[in-house]
Amino acid sequence: MPDQLFSYQQLFDFTNSVFQKIGCSPEHAHTATTTLLAADLRGIDSHGIARLSGYVRLWEVKRVNATPDIKIIHETPSTAVVDGDSGLGLVVAPFAMQIAIEKAKKVGTGWVSVQNSNHFGIAGYHAMMALQYDMLGIAMTNASPLVAPTFSIDKMLGTNPICVAAPAGKEPAFVADLATTTAANGKLEILQRKNLETPTGWVQDKEGNESHDPHILKKGGALLPLGGDREHGSHKGYALGAIVDIFSALLSGANYAPWVPPFPAYVPMPAQQPGKGIGHFLGAMRIDAFRPADEFKKDMDHWIQGFRSCKTIPGEEKVLVPGDPEREYEAIRSRDGIPLLTPVVDDLQSLAEKFGLPVL
Repeated sequence: MPDQLFSYQQLFDFTNSVFQKIGCSPEHAHTATTTLLAADLRGIDSHGIARLSGYVRLWEVKRVNATPDIKIIHETPSTAVVDGDSGLGLVVAPFAMQIAIEKAKKVGTGWVSVQNSNHFGIAGYHAMMALQYDMLGIAMTNASPLVAPTFSIDKMLGTNPICVAAPAGKEPAFVADLATTTAANGKLEILQRKNLETPTGWVQDKEGNESHDPHILKKGGALLPLGGDREHGSHKGYALGAIVDIFSALLSGANYAPWVPPFPAYVPMPAQQPGKGIGHFLGAMRIDAFRPADEFKKDMDHWIQGFRSCKTIPGEEKVLVPGDPEREYEAIRSRDGIPLLTPVVDDLQSLAEKFGLPVL
């Protein structure tokens, strides 16, 4: 069946109602909805409203606290550690990023590590919060252990995304938002809904053999680090994922490596947890702490235009700058609506029935 189109406002109102039904305050529900739907607007369907029922299930098994007391538990003029009190990462991470921005306003840079949180949506949303203040934004998080390090069959890391956002002048901002795996788990879920196989280099089976099965994680398989195999640089993806784990969890006191809480509510929690919840790391750097912002943004324009003027290989229309595809999706979907696969729509209709909400 073809995708069904829904306006942003339709999905916003529905999602906001669901978050309030599980007990979120109107303010937190608004923040969580805005953060979650940023993924759908930007074309990152694996991290958007398709995950809404997953957050509800986590709340049902008491792994998400809908009324968290989010607070700073340690700080210096330029750093802080935030305890998310098991709240939605969609709420905790923006709270922490705002602290980083406020610290950067005062002392030039702000760095905040977070413990005791949950899945925070797309990293890009949080990093981009800094752009309006002429700051560079950085966001990363660890995640469910689904990734086998190079040469391993054990799952030790998450998809552990990184985003860096940098403002420009006349050109759109540079926004590099990427998982440190060849593909995020949500991409497997999309393939499952479409009954398609995974491309080579995305996953391996439980013995470490190449696989094209999008359901392989449920059969003991693993996602692969960025690069897919050693010959294509998977050791670099593995190292990047490890770096995210250190910044997000070892700095904050969150769980790390295979002890990170799994996103699916049906997957048992690790028997022993060295830390608290999922960890994030967020940063903001004031450009004028280094050089005048206008000069930087002028040079960013020149830098970006250099990439846009590159000669392309046959068959390709243009060279993309990080952030271009997502920005183009956002323009189209804001105007024409957001497409949802039928299984996602069915999932949302089930939520509507559960909470007594009007169906979409």
